[in-house]
Amino acid sequence: MPDGSVDHVWEEHAQWWQDQFTEGVDPEYTEQILPMVAAHLSELRPQGGGAPLVVDVGCGEGQVARVASASGAEVVGADPAMQQVSVARERSGGPIYMQGSATALPLRDGVADAAVACLVFEHIDDVDAALVEVARLLRPGGVFLFLLNHPLLQTPGSGWIDDQVIDPPEQYWRIGPYLHEAETVEEVEKGVFIRFYHRPLSRYLNAARDAGLVLERMEEPAPPPGFLAQAEEYADAASVPRLLFLHFVRA
Repeated sequence: MPDGSVDHVWEEHAQWWQDQFTEGVDPEYTEQILPMVAAHLSELRPQGGGAPLVVDVGCGEGQVARVASASGAEVVGADPAMQQVSVARERSGGPIYMQGSATALPLRDGVADAAVACLVFEHIDDVDAALVEVARLLRPGGVFLFLLNHPLLQTPGSGWIDDQVIDPPEQYWRIGPYLHEAETVEEVEKGVFIRFYHRPLSRYLNAARDAGLVLERMEEPAPPPGFLAQAEEYADAASVPRLLFLHFVRA
């Protein structure tokens, strides 16, 4: 599916995203994702001193970009959906926002000290081109903070199984068909259909390496307390990560 069709989906459902995941309403962002991004950006050491330049790829309404700006960075947020960019500009917080696809960002080569992509690449068809584009923006030694729904443990078809039919009953986390790349459309809320692309972890790592991005650190954090508190059954899967964090460096 071309990027353009994905852009249309996010134009149509931008309000859903803003209502459900921003302005402090989502504990996975407030308790885990945003603090993790802030901590890693605080370690940036830009060449020549001064404030580092950070590019937020697929910035949505700008909550990650605002955290980066609060860390002292100069920030450019880019998103293909104008409905997201316009709200990001309204909420401001320091970054500059522009409309742009992850595969064609309107910035010059080697301009950035760091790039961030938070829960974005699950919705991008051409993952190779997008990773090449991220690498193009980064100076040598620049950092790429890459956050994904965990490719293994959140594979389509995965989930907690409470099997009361067998004796004794068993509870376990089922893993869907992991090795096969897949494109799915999920109804995440009544009337809201979002396209996802599943890829094995090796697919991301090899494509990143081919683009000149070298893995420096990997984290698989447990779901945060605020998420687990949302439903009683979530406690059963407290040891199953929902998020994968990869810290790359531009070779």
